[in-house]
Amino acid sequence: QVQLVESGGDLVQPGGSLRLSCAASGFTFSRAAMSWYRQAPGKERELVATSASTGGSTAYADSVKGRFTISRDNAKNMVYLQMNSLKPQDTGVYYCKAFSPVSGTLGWGQGTQVTVSS
Repeated sequence: QVQLVESGGDLVQPGGSLRLSCAASGFTFSRAAMSWYRQAPGKERELVATSASTGGSTAYADSVKGRFTISRDNAKNMVYLQMNSLKPQDTGVYYCKAFSPVSGTLGWGQGTQVTVSS
């Protein structure tokens, strides 16, 4: 059974930093691409960052390039999102997703709330 559990969301002031974590289980983590998505109130869920299953490649939404960094620890089945220079428009629920090139989407986490406000 695929399980993805996010943590680390919080209320932070503009310009601050947060580190989100996602603990994965129930699938071969090293073979899955891992992504972070976010959904702001009244808006569609959007892709924030992706870490490929092999080769170490990453990709980011233009809105977070240079501020956010996705990383993964295959030994611990963990994926992280380091968020720096946070802006109010970064507010939303952040979700972790696992994707297999063979099977497609493996699962989503329940989300963690990030609020950027003074």
